[in-house]
Amino acid sequence: MNDRFAGQRRALINTMQERGIRDLNVLRAFDAVHRHEFLPASVLHRAYEDAPVPIGFGQTASQPSLQALYMQVLNLKPSDRVLEIGTGCGFQTAVLAQLADRVYSVERIRDLAVRARERLDALRVSNVAVLVGDGTIGWSKFAPYDAILVAAAAPDVPGPLLDQMAEGGRLLIPVGGRDMQRLVCIRRADGRYTEEEVTACTFVPLLGRFGWEGEAPRA
Repeated sequence: MNDRFAGQRRALINTMQERGIRDLNVLRAFDAVHRHEFLPASVLHRAYEDAPVPIGFGQTASQPSLQALYMQVLNLKPSDRVLEIGTGCGFQTAVLAQLADRVYSVERIRDLAVRARERLDALRVSNVAVLVGDGTIGWSKFAPYDAILVAAAAPDVPGPLLDQMAEGGRLLIPVGGRDMQRLVCIRRADGRYTEEEVTACTFVPLLGRFGWEGEAPRA
């Protein structure tokens, strides 16, 4: 089948490399998963911009090079069990599914979760589970996780997510105010946690019991 976005996708991969993404597995995964298949029809023309794109409900699909940075820092392995907080449109979920053994994704907005699940099923992505709920409490049923990534900003790192990290696990989360945050990587080793700042960033707020106050999950 002719892929009318192939050239744009290749240009995006080149941009990601220029912005410091060197992990070939990550680059291959972003090339294999077609972002336009996850976005609303109204923004298809922006599918391969290296920029956030609105997906409805006040949410955005994050900037691809920033998503790739997440995965590069996490150094995902084929055996990893991953917890994703913020399914959104499902694009990042599908990329994670290329890199890890199992992906467990939590989304507070039911309509987004349903649409993402439908897209993932249509593309036969079978190693992903999606839950409608409060991402700040994680998904304890399948813990511990080798990697946890949070696609929204919290005032502090939610305690339940720390508790659900495996020994040797990594957690990436934007922490700070509503307008500007630090992307931090937390590692767990010998029962202790260490924190490293990755970059400055701006994300939508993480709403929930252990995040910013806001409406309850739409179940």
